[in-house]
Formats: sequence, structure tokens, C-alpha cells
Amino acid sequence: FQDEAVDKSIFKDCNKIGFYRRQKLLPRKNTYRTLLNSLTSGKDSTKFQIINEVNKVPFLAEVCEIEGNIFRFKINEMAPLKPRYEVSDVLIQKPVTKRLTQCSGDTGTLVLKDDSGHLKFCITANPFKIDLFSEEKPLLSMSQLYFEHLQKLPKHRPSTESEEDVSTDPYQESQDDLGLWKETFGKFVDIKANGPSSIGLDFSLHGFEHLYGIPQHAETHQLKNTGDAEAYRLYNLDVYGYKLHDKLGIYGSIPYLLAHKIDRTVGIFWLNASETLVEINTQPTVEHKLSPKGSVLAKQKVRAQTDVRWMSESGIIDVFLLMGPTPAAVFKQYSILTGTQALPPLFSLGYHQCRWNYDDEQDVKAVDAGFDDHDIPYDVIWLDIEHTEGKRYFTWDKKKFPNPKRMQELIKSKKRKVVVISDPHIKVDPMYSLYSQAKDKGYFVKNSKGGDFEGICWPGASSYLDFTNPKVREWYSGLLAFSEYQGSTDILFVWNDMNEPSVFRGPEQTMEKNAIHYGNWEHRDLHNIYGFYQQMATAEGLIQRSKGEERPFVLTRSFFAGSQKYGAVWTGDNVSEWGYLKISIPMLLTLSVTGIPFCGADVGGFVGDPEPELLVRWYQAGAYQPFFRGHATMNTKRREPWLFGEEYTKLIREAIKERYGLLPFWYSLFYHAHVASEPVMRPLWVEFPKELETFGVEDEYMLGSALLIHPVTEPKVTMVDVFLPGSEEVWYDFRTFVRWEGARSLKVPITLDRIPVFQGGSVVPMKTAVGRSTGWMTHLPYELRVALDTKGSSRGELYLDDGHSFQYLHQKQFLHRKFSFCDGVLSSSCADENGHYHSECIVEKVLILGINKQPSSVTASSSDGTEKQVAFTYFSKTAVLHLENLSLNVVADWEIHVK
Repeated sequence: FQDEAVDKSIFKDCNKIGFYRRQKLLPRKNTYRTLLNSLTSGKDSTKFQIINEVNKVPFLAEVCEIEGNIFRFKINEMAPLKPRYEVSDVLIQKPVTKRLTQCSGDTGTLVLKDDSGHLKFCITANPFKIDLFSEEKPLLSMSQLYFEHLQKLPKHRPSTESEEDVSTDPYQESQDDLGLWKETFGKFVDIKANGPSSIGLDFSLHGFEHLYGIPQHAETHQLKNTGDAEAYRLYNLDVYGYKLHDKLGIYGSIPYLLAHKIDRTVGIFWLNASETLVEINTQPTVEHKLSPKGSVLAKQKVRAQTDVRWMSESGIIDVFLLMGPTPAAVFKQYSILTGTQALPPLFSLGYHQCRWNYDDEQDVKAVDAGFDDHDIPYDVIWLDIEHTEGKRYFTWDKKKFPNPKRMQELIKSKKRKVVVISDPHIKVDPMYSLYSQAKDKGYFVKNSKGGDFEGICWPGASSYLDFTNPKVREWYSGLLAFSEYQGSTDILFVWNDMNEPSVFRGPEQTMEKNAIHYGNWEHRDLHNIYGFYQQMATAEGLIQRSKGEERPFVLTRSFFAGSQKYGAVWTGDNVSEWGYLKISIPMLLTLSVTGIPFCGADVGGFVGDPEPELLVRWYQAGAYQPFFRGHATMNTKRREPWLFGEEYTKLIREAIKERYGLLPFWYSLFYHAHVASEPVMRPLWVEFPKELETFGVEDEYMLGSALLIHPVTEPKVTMVDVFLPGSEEVWYDFRTFVRWEGARSLKVPITLDRIPVFQGGSVVPMKTAVGRSTGWMTHLPYELRVALDTKGSSRGELYLDDGHSFQYLHQKQFLHRKFSFCDGVLSSSCADENGHYHSECIVEKVLILGINKQPSSVTASSSDGTEKQVAFTYFSKTAVLHLENLSLNVVADWEIHVK
């Protein structure tokens, strides 16, 4: 089955997709008319009818405002033959809505305003169009509606799957060509019991040229014009060693994009879980020279505009317009709808060691010891599918892992964790209790004839759990209980893979679209949300097994909008080549701005054998990316960090130790992602939204607002061009402390032992030393790296809790400290009075960068009034002040005065 998993010839391009052909090839006339006299205003929303003038099918449109500067627009059939699928479980709560106020407009138009009066919807009757104005300026428009109403099967064609006679009926041939009732791809025939049901809507974004989002693709961060080429495809697929710069959808789908210009950011969230295609056409700002009037040559500036067409195979139109106006406001608005990143347990921000597969208990023990022997920190060892008994999940291979609890006790004694894999396919084997239970309960996805769907995956013949069913999720969660999952302990966490779902020998290596789920919905209606539901059930199971006390850790390959609530995501089966290291940056930036901050790429590349230089550069990049895991496929050479000679071991050790030293900073960033929906890894345009030159940058990025990272993604590099943004910014080399003004490009000499990292005006909390894992670092002292901005001031934060439980939430057991340097005083104060957490930890060391002359004295004073002299060292060449042996409690208020 491994060979089948790598066949790349099995995926469609857009022209092979029936609903895309229909929406592209049929004449594009706007045949929809708004019935303005049908408008009704309820307590929560405004409704009106739209009619298709060709077939007279009526539709019901609904528009409302959601608190937080969000608008929702829905269109469904007035009276569909049967209900159309609407996505549930993604929105974290029923939105608090309010209706818009109707006011007078021109003849043939209707105007609705929000409470503030700053935003208004202008609805045009014929043809249907909606223009959204902000402060009387056009912001976006919606037009060119496309909505295939559900129909009864025409009598022209047989409804059976066997069609032995080759029909010469031209009606039937044209129907088949458009894929209305039947669609053929290779040997696969998709019979559509509900017929054509696709939807589409055009958006015009006025004044916008820069768009981002709609992951997951191995593509640039800024979305490209699709023109006559392939559209961006959102369809979760298992694509092993995916092609670079390709718009084929891979493992996950988030139907959400952001548009940004110097004075505005907006978002469009298209809530639909069926296969979706997005076309983008940008017309940049141009100046036309007009014909001479006398001797004067007039110029006319034409504003930029980007047109976005969303097309989905089924469901309804349910779109959320996030009005910003800033990047931070859009992130907040999206989180109001779909939730924020779950606060990860601290161990999961450390380094993870994985491969397919660690062979047995002895292998696990040897790899674990290898990290200690080579003084390399790590937190988690991972077990892939071979740890099970014949790919039966929730079991152990009795020969290779005869005593899994004892193995976990060893790992636990090192304050480390284990992650095991659990895929959604279940081996067809009546003797396998998990299979027999699920079969008896009717918990598998069904085929179109009503029997259990069966496909091929790693165990051979497999059935697939129907995670869209709440009872299946509840049952699956229960399988993680210690009493159910034999050999599991409280340090065992979970990895959901193959959950697109991957079905070998299936169409495009996934499930047939006419498979049937809970509620009698077809797989085509909800394909992109299948993996989301498995991760939800897994996370809930880990919480339940701890009686609600411990935070879960779940990594998923497939994801949807809202997956951030349940854990982490990675970029799947990448390749050990420089191009894949390079593409990981824009791929992770795109995930980060679409609500999934806990993301990473397999260090070293999953497929193939990296050369040592590439492996080192990947560790250096991965150490500054949110999810940090080394992984490799079966039949690759072993690549634990110490197997390439001492020179490379040293470099990898340094990269991993840099990560561990910065864990207080990382954890604080994740707290902000959790409570304030701020991305951890940020494109430059998010931090510098008014600086046009940042809008296309994707070879470097920010961590929070403090650190700028520029990974080295090409071989044998001796110099890299680093762009330092911000005309009002100062940047300090994180290692040499050399100071640079912002708004410049810099040529930075490079050796193999480093990548460019710069700190802007900020306070970054660090640990003064690192331990063998995060668990050994709890009581180690802190260092504050204080970098002064152009005004000679600086600020930063530290978030601290027990690192693993929900007590930060339920008992407010946390510490949130604020550090600021202003007028020669560095102060520590409480950032959130609600939190209380006891810690014996001290701030032992402070480095202040940008002190331009040697101080005469430095004193530290605490809140009880005690004051003491502080020994200091000043380095005039780098303008750095070192303060050591401070012993200032991290919990307490204190000040350091630099005179």
C-alpha cells in the first residue's frame, strides 16, 4: 500500500471538476433579481427574496450584523426539495445578531445601515448586486450569484449505475459532460442522487491588491492571480510529496481570506465544507494617460480592484464579512466566530522526535538516551503506525512493545512524553473489538447502498468511523480512557493522521462523494470537515480521561476553520529538498493568519534523505516556528541529530537549545494567541500594516512583535539580504547586539552556525539555562533581553502557569507580568490582577541593548521599599548593559534604576 500512497497521477485539475465547468463554461449572465418589495425586518436580521429570472426559482436571502463589526449574508432556496447542508460545530456559539436599519435609496435599490451609520449595504434589484460602503467609500461588492436548485431526476436518463448501451442522446451527453447527475473521473463514476447543487458568488474588493489565506496549498503567502490557470482548490487530499507552487488542495481547508491595503484590512469567511474553488483576479492601480486637451496631457488614476469568485459543490451560501479595520481586528472577529487557539501544554512547545517508525521499546530507549548522551533537549518521542498490532489503533504490537507502560514510565522519569498515532480507518476484522463494536453500533460511514463503506488503507480493507455523528465522537473519546486503552498512561498523547480521509484506490485517494454520513448527508456535503471532527473527538477524549483537569495535545493532518480549538496542525508529507524548506515559511504564515497559530513543518523533510547542511538549516528554521518536530518516512536513513558527525551535532544542539532558552517568550505568545487571537508567527504586513514594501515579504517573519526571523533556505549561502521594516524602528542583532535603523535592506554575512534573528524595541523573557526537557526548566532563573526603541523605551510581557492543567482557566492560577523600560527605569508590574500563581523563580539577569553611555550606578528596589546596588558591566562597543545576580522574584513588583 505504500507505493499506492505516492501515486501523483490520481488528482484532478479544475477542468475535470463538473461544477467548475458548469460555472465557467455556461454563459455568465446575471439572471438573478432582488425582489425589493419582499423585504422584512425581524428582531435579528433582514430578509428578502431573490428570483432566478430564467427558471423562476425563488431564494431567500438574509443579512444581519454580528457584534464586533461582522456581517453575515446567507442565501438558500425558499423551498428546496430536501434540506441543503449547513455547517454546524464550527461557530463556537450562536452569534449575537442585530438587524440593519432600512433607509431610502434610489429607485431599484434598497439601503441598509449599521448602528453606527458608518457602514451601509446598497442592494440593487436588477440584476442582483450588493455594494458595501464604509464612510461612503465602496469597500466590497457581491454579484454574479450562481445557485443550482435541487431537482428531481429528469426522465431522459436512467437512474441505474449500469449503463451498458452507449447512448446517442445529445441531451444525455451534454448532461454528462457538465457532470449534472453523473461524473466520471478515470475508472470512478460519481452518481449524484441529488443532482447538481453547486453555488457561487463573486466579490469585488475595491482598492485591494493584496490577498492572503485559503490554506492549504504549497504556494506563496500572497495569493496569486488565477487568470485562465488553475483556481485555488479547497478539497482535503492525501498528497504525498506534494508539488511546489501548485493550487491543488492538500490536507486541510480553511475557506477564509484576508484582503489588506494601507488603510484597511477585511476578511471573507465562506462557511462551506464541500469541495470549494476560489478564483482571484487583481487589477492593480494604474494611471491612464488620456488624449491631449490642447497642449495638456491629462492623467486618470484607476483604483486597484480584486475580484474573488467562490464556488462550492453543495450546501448554501453562508458568508461572513469581517470589517476590520486593522489586521488585529480581523483576527479578533474571526475568533469571535470560530474560537481561539487552545492554550497548548508547555511540553508541546519543546522539540518532538518522530519517524515512521521507531522499531521497538529498545529503539525508543536508545533514542531517548541519545538525546541525553549528546546534551540535546527534547520533550516528546512519537510512535507511528508500526507500534500497533497490525495497524489496529489503540493496540500495541506485543513483540515490539511488550510492556508499553514500563516504556512510558522510563520516558516519564525523564519528564518527557509519548505521542501515538490514531487514524480514522478501522481494520475490517471481526476479531478486533474496536471494529466489531463500531459495526454493531452502526458507527461507520455508509456506502450509497446502505452498507458499511469499505476502502483500502494501511491495515488493508478498512471501514471509516463517522465522526460527524456526535455519538461516534462520544464513543471514540471514551476509547482514550485508561481503562479502555490498555498500555496507555497520562504521558501519552495523540496524533490524527490520514483523516482527509485518505482511502487508497479511492477517487483522488479519498472517499467516494456519494458515501452517506449521519443525518443522511452525502460525503460531498461535508468532506472538508471530516478531519476536524476526529481531532475534536480526540481532544475531548484526552480531557475526559483526566476528568477535565489536563490540557490535551492533538496534532492533526486534516483541518478546517476552527481546528485551532483542538490542537496543532502540520504541513504534511514534505520532501527533503531546499524548496520545501523555503515554502514552509509562506505555508505557515498563511495558516497563522487564518486562525491556526500552532503549526509547523516536518524538520528535515518527511520524504528522502537531507544532506547535513539542509538538515541544520531546517533545525534552525524550525526552532523559530511554532510546532517543532523532526520526522522521516519509512526506508529513509536514520537522522537523529547526532548521526552526522560532531560538527553538525553541535549546530543542531545549538538550534534546539535556542528554542528552549526562548520558551518563556513562546509560551507568552501562545497565551496571547489563546486570549486575544494574535498569531504567534506573523507576516511583516501584520506588524507593519501601513508599509507597502512588507506586503509581499515571505522569506522572513515576526515572532510576536519582538523578533524578526530570516531562515536560510538555500545551500552554501555566505550572505543574505534581510529587510528590516519600520521607519520608526530600531533592530538589534540577537547575537551580536549590533544596532540598525529600520526601513532598510541589509546584507548579512552568514555562516552555518546561525540564521539572522533581530530584536526590535521590546522586552523578551528567556531562561538563563536549558534543561533536558521543559519539565526540568520550571525553576530555572529568567533573563530579560531589553532592547530600547528609538525613544529609549521598551516593553514586554511574561505569562506563567503550571504549564499543563486548566487551573489557569478555572481557578485563575496564572501570572501575567508586564515589563517596561522608560526614562532609565525597568519596572515589573502585574498585567492581570485576576491571576494568582506562586513561583519561586527569579529574574537573575538583564541585558539592556541601546544604552548609549556608561551608567554611574544601577539600583534595584522592591515593592517593600528595600533597595540595593546592582553590579553591572557596560560594553561601550555594542552599547549593552549587563546586570547579573539580581535575584528579583518574578511574582513581585520591582524596579531597576539606571542612572
